[in-house]
Amino acid sequence: MGRGGRPGRGGPSAPKPRAAEYIPEPVAPNVVRVIPLGGVEEVGRNMFLVETGNDIFVCDAGFQFVSEDSNPGIDYVLPNTKYLEKNQDRVRAVIITHGHLDHIGGVPFLMGRFGNPPIYTQNLTAVMIQKRQEEYPEMPKLDIRIVEPHSSYTIGSTRVKFFPVTHSIPDSMGVSIETPFGNVVATGDLKLDHEGGVPAEHEAKKWAEIGKDNNLLFIADSTNAERDGFSVPEKKVHQTLEEIMKTVSGRLIIGTFASQFERMVHIIQAAERLGKKVVTEGRSIRTNIEIAEKTGLLKLNKGTIISSQEIGDYPPDKIVILATGAQGEEFAALMRIATKQHKTITMTARDTVVLSSSVIPGNEINVQRLKDNLFRNGVALIHYRSSDVHSTGHGNSGELVWINQQVNAKFFMPAYGFYSMTASHAKAVEQAGRPRESIILADNGMVIDIVDGKELNIHKEKVPAAPLIVDGFAIGDMQEVVIRDRQMLAKDGMFVIIATVNLKTGKLRKSPDIISRGFIYLRESQDLLNQARLLIKKTVEDSTRGMNPVDLDYVKNQLTDTMAGYLFSRTNKAPMVIPVLIGV
Repeated sequence: MGRGGRPGRGGPSAPKPRAAEYIPEPVAPNVVRVIPLGGVEEVGRNMFLVETGNDIFVCDAGFQFVSEDSNPGIDYVLPNTKYLEKNQDRVRAVIITHGHLDHIGGVPFLMGRFGNPPIYTQNLTAVMIQKRQEEYPEMPKLDIRIVEPHSSYTIGSTRVKFFPVTHSIPDSMGVSIETPFGNVVATGDLKLDHEGGVPAEHEAKKWAEIGKDNNLLFIADSTNAERDGFSVPEKKVHQTLEEIMKTVSGRLIIGTFASQFERMVHIIQAAERLGKKVVTEGRSIRTNIEIAEKTGLLKLNKGTIISSQEIGDYPPDKIVILATGAQGEEFAALMRIATKQHKTITMTARDTVVLSSSVIPGNEINVQRLKDNLFRNGVALIHYRSSDVHSTGHGNSGELVWINQQVNAKFFMPAYGFYSMTASHAKAVEQAGRPRESIILADNGMVIDIVDGKELNIHKEKVPAAPLIVDGFAIGDMQEVVIRDRQMLAKDGMFVIIATVNLKTGKLRKSPDIISRGFIYLRESQDLLNQARLLIKKTVEDSTRGMNPVDLDYVKNQLTDTMAGYLFSRTNKAPMVIPVLIGV
C-alpha cells in the first residue's frame, strides 16, 4: 500500500527519473526531415519543423486551451521546443500560417527559448501577434517580417513560397518549402471556397499551380476530416445572417467567435446598410474590430457602433448586439446577459438570439446551460443546427481529398487534429486512390526522414514532445506530480495535522490541531475528529517508542499512511494527508 492508504493517493510522491532525451544528429545532405512537435494528437498547440540542408523552418507556434478539470491551475499547454533549443543556430524562420491562438498563442512564451528567429507571416496575423505580445512586455522583441500572398523568399539557403488559403480569418496562408528532392507543402487550417461542391475558379487555379511543382510531402488540415462531403460556404452564412437582420422585429443579439473576422465585418457592414446600430460586448470582439480597422478590413461610418448605455435611444429593431460567449463561458458577455448579470442589457421576449458558432467538443454542457438560460428569458433562439448561421473554417473530407489530388505529392501527412481526425483524413485519401505506404500517420515528437526523395525512415525514438505548460509566470515541463496533487486536492481535499512532539519522550505535548479543506465539514464530524486525534496520538507515540533521537520524518511517514487508511475507511475519500510535526 502506498503512502496514504490507497496506492498513490496519500501525499506527494517523487517523480520517476527521466530517460535520456533523444536528439538525433542533423540531417544528411540526402535527407529531408519533418518533426511534428504538437498538433497531430490534439486540436491546438500546432507546431512542426522542416529540416533541409543546414536550415530548419518552424511552422506555427500555437497553444492549447486546457480543461480545468484535468489540469487545474494550468493556463495553457505549449509544444515542446527542446529539439529546437538544441539546434537553434540552424533555425532560420518561424512561419505563422494565420492568426488563431492555436497557431500564434505560444509565440510570447516560446520564441526566446530557441533564439527568437524572425517570424514570416501576413499583415493581419502580424498585427495580432504584436497586439498579443504587448501583454508580455518582459518577453524579447519580435522580428516580424510581413509577406505577401503569392510571394517567395530565399531564407537561409532555401526558397520558401507562400500562397493564400481560404479559412475563417483573413490573411490565412500555406507554405511551400523547396528542397533538393521536391517541395514540402503545408496548408495551415483551410477549407474551399465552392458552390455546391464545385471549387471556385480561384481555388482551382491556385491548387493546379501548386500541383505543377515537384511536391515531395503534403501536410494538411484534418480538423473536419470526420465529416463527409463539402462544408457550408461562408457566403451562405452571410446571406442567412443578413436575412435574419432584415426580418427580426426586435433586437438581434449575435453570439460568435471574435476570431471570425470576416463574419463580424459582414455583420457590421450589413447593419450599416440596414440603418441599424451595433453594440459590441466582450473585450476580444472590441479588440479584433480595432485590428480590423487598423488593417483596412473594416471602414466604419461614424456612429455605427454605440455603447450599451445608448441602446434605449433607438427602436429595438434598429439594434444589433455582437457578443462573445457563444460557447457558454460563465463570465462572457452572452452568459452574463442571459443570467441578468449584465449592468445595462436586459433581455426581453421580443429579442432574437443567434448562436453563430458550432459547439466546440467538450463545451456541450456549457452551451446547453447557455441555451437554457436564454430560453428562460423567452427569446427566440436560432443556432447552427436549425439554420445556416455558422460555417466551419475547416474543409470536410470531400474538400480535403480534392486538394490532396491537386497537390499530388509523393508523401502525405495529415495534421492539425486529434488522432481520430488524422486517421479519418488518411482513410479518405487512401479510399480515393492514394497508396497506403505513402501516408504518414504521425505522433508528436516523431522523427520522419525522407531519404533521397523516395524512402521513408521513421526513427524508433521520438524527440522530447511532452507538453510545456504555462502556470502563472512559470513555463516548463508538465510536472505530473504537481498536477496530480492539484487533482487530488480538487477531488478529495486535504487533511492537515499539526502536532507538537516532545523530542525526549516522543509524547504529544497537547491534543493535535486538525485543519480540513474540501474534505469534511468539521463541525458536523466531531466523532470522526475525536477518533482521529486518538489515532494520531497512538501512532506518534507507537512510532517513537524506544527511538532516540526521535526521527520526525519517519513519524510523518507513519502518520500519513495510518491516517490516510483510516480516513478512507470512514469516508471512502482519499484526501491529501499533510502532517506538520513540531519538535520541542
